[in-house]
Amino acid sequence: MRQARKIIIDTDPGQDDAVAILLALASPELDVLGITAVAGNVPLALTEKNARKVCELAGRPETRVYAGAIRPMVRELVTAEEVHGKTGLDGPDLPEPQMPLMKAHAVDFLIETLMEHAAGEIILCTLGPLTNVALALVREPKIAPRVKEIVMMGGGFFEGGNVTPTAEFNIYVDPHAADVVFRSGIPVVMMPLDVTHQALTMQKRVAAIRDLGTRVGVATAEMLEFFERFDEEKYGSDGGPLHDPCVIAYLLEPGLFKGRTCNVSVETGSELTMGMTVIDWWGVTERPKNALVMRGIDDDGFFALLTERLGRL
Repeated sequence: MRQARKIIIDTDPGQDDAVAILLALASPELDVLGITAVAGNVPLALTEKNARKVCELAGRPETRVYAGAIRPMVRELVTAEEVHGKTGLDGPDLPEPQMPLMKAHAVDFLIETLMEHAAGEIILCTLGPLTNVALALVREPKIAPRVKEIVMMGGGFFEGGNVTPTAEFNIYVDPHAADVVFRSGIPVVMMPLDVTHQALTMQKRVAAIRDLGTRVGVATAEMLEFFERFDEEKYGSDGGPLHDPCVIAYLLEPGLFKGRTCNVSVETGSELTMGMTVIDWWGVTERPKNALVMRGIDDDGFFALLTERLGRL
């Protein structure tokens, strides 16, 4: 059997973050070295707690969870309780976590772990604002060539934004961090709104997860039913976009996704378009290509993979 690929998940749970974590922990192809929490969907005190709740839900309390940045690098923190609820994981009634929070800061863990492992051995999976990763790069630039790739959920182009007309939430919360990451030279695989808005939690898909009949299946269905209500009202769709699990699904079955390599630059100067990911899809500039930007997804295949893996927990 092929050796499991080593990943670190950087996240701000969030129901869709939680489902991504569950998918990773259910997949033997992936070795989750640690989970680093960042402020985003809700403040850090909740995101680090939510990460531990999800690990315990998955039956993986040995997973190491680290708390990271409490706010963005430059701007004030923007959160999304209107989407995720006051806890960030509204929906199921998950107990307070018993597993400990690691004492080290997430940024220290990122640097030390990347420096301890061989270059190209670790993939960073980013599901929230990029503050932790950017701070690590600023503190220790030597980590950049050691990262195999960053697979991120963030940004949008043809689909526009979901928090402003031009900006997706994760990038908007900390555009300066995103700018650092896209300029770092690390290979990036980007899951923007253009692809995640095709991965809709339709009623039949949520029902299939609930019908697993397990604690994980029922809790996941409850998360998705709470989470999707905001986007159903906003977009008038059957279900809401399931953003973050696309990151993990790409590592498991990259053939589910289609995209092209482009230059991606992040707007940090204009309040009107702050956090916009400017994607040179048509190659009209001479800016170097720095990201594989996904635009297509086999959404039925994606949900089949997700449901099958959740059934293993």
